[in-house]
Amino acid sequence: MEQTLRELLVAYRKGEPGVLDRLVPLVYEDLRRLARRQVRQWPNLTLDTTSVVHEAYLKLSRQHALDANDRAHFLAICSQAMRQFIINYARQKSAGKRGSNVVMHDIDDMEVPVHGEADELLLIDQTLRGLEEANPRLVRVFECRFFAGLTEAETMEALNLPLRTVQRDWMRARAWVKDMLSEQHSA
Repeated sequence: MEQTLRELLVAYRKGEPGVLDRLVPLVYEDLRRLARRQVRQWPNLTLDTTSVVHEAYLKLSRQHALDANDRAHFLAICSQAMRQFIINYARQKSAGKRGSNVVMHDIDDMEVPVHGEADELLLIDQTLRGLEEANPRLVRVFECRFFAGLTEAETMEALNLPLRTVQRDWMRARAWVKDMLSEQHSA
């Protein structure tokens, strides 16, 4: 199966038609696991695992080719597609709910008040966009760890980075997000 997966990823990189339809069933349970992590993280957004997986699939199907090196890298790309869908969903939900109740969400022991999960997710996304300009690798590590819930080892594999780099980048990315969210709150 792993050999078939590698062959399909090579075909996918080349943009061969129909490859995604053969690739997704091989990693479908992994995709559901990633989506489940993201849905649990934002329970008030009222999303379900299946819709998140299907929306990620639709997003990927619109692209002609992706440069996924292996299973972990492909899952990281899928996780990014899921995050983008969830953020767009949060934007839509937030647009109609200005002034809703304030909630607290914890990013490693630092609570930041926002008006709801949708607003919080949008603040995190805005923060990551700013970080993307300064250091895109930190954003990829943050996406893998925070949004996809990947372990350090899984993130290392997905991004093809040394473990120590993943650990340092995760600490730096978290600190950046916390600082920016604190600034947003105090502004």
